[in-house]
Amino acid sequence: MIYSMTGYASATREVASDGAGANGSGVGVSVELRTVNSRFLDMNFRMPEDVRVCEPQLREMLMNKLSRGKVDIRINLNRAEQTTIAGVLNRDALSQLAALERSVLDIFPDAERMRTGEILRWPGILSESGVSAETLRDAVLACGKQAITELIDVRAREGAALAAVLIANVTEMEAIVARVTPLVPELITKHQQKIVERLQDALGIASPEGTQTSIPREEIAERIRQEVTMYGIRIDITEELQRLAAHLAETRHVLQKGGKVGKRLDFMMQELNREANTLGSKAAAKELADSSMTLKLLIEQMREQVQNLE
Repeated sequence: MIYSMTGYASATREVASDGAGANGSGVGVSVELRTVNSRFLDMNFRMPEDVRVCEPQLREMLMNKLSRGKVDIRINLNRAEQTTIAGVLNRDALSQLAALERSVLDIFPDAERMRTGEILRWPGILSESGVSAETLRDAVLACGKQAITELIDVRAREGAALAAVLIANVTEMEAIVARVTPLVPELITKHQQKIVERLQDALGIASPEGTQTSIPREEIAERIRQEVTMYGIRIDITEELQRLAAHLAETRHVLQKGGKVGKRLDFMMQELNREANTLGSKAAAKELADSSMTLKLLIEQMREQVQNLE
């Protein structure tokens, strides 16, 4: 399976109050996950202080399922309007706050102690929904687990679609390489013949009958042979085409194998682009230049798609 780094998922849950003391009010919990491409796994949490304690567990759950991507995690608590102030105290948070106050007073004995109103307004101390901290935490984690499962499914579906597009591009590029490869010997011979004719004109071989040249014919023939040989080597793209074919075969293998392929495919795009550029710089015929341009366009399309794969 190939996974995209782009996806969205959400999960909601209604949590009833733990007792009648809160006028039967409850809270709606929602967890939203949005992911985009990134070189590494980057998680950004936005949540009320009431449920900040859930962050380490949610972070661990995401790290077990994702390896790359920027993930925005948004947690919302929708409380009923009839909620009364007489909510439920978060005793764990209250104990932590008391311990902090004692530590401060040990260092600054003359500092004022916190007042009751300040304590109740401290983030996470009072759950206004009438839902206990434990119940709220369990609801958030359950929603998070559900949203992560949905996110994985979304990323898998998009990854499969991207893989199909990439395979189609590989097939088209393989067809170009297969079409161009048999043309290379003929193109080299044709252009070598043009070089021979031009050199003959330049060195006087093609001069009118009876005209004498200052250079022996054997030396001229040897010079022409050397120039033609060097030119044939410069425009020979057989090795570039062979490497292109090998890189395309490896790219197809990576896509078919699946898994965490993003970084591997990004490297393959660099190699393919290098060979396509060399092919274009050595192209001695319009057919080769056009093929090189088409290959580079297809590689660029693939590179943009590969950036989205995990």
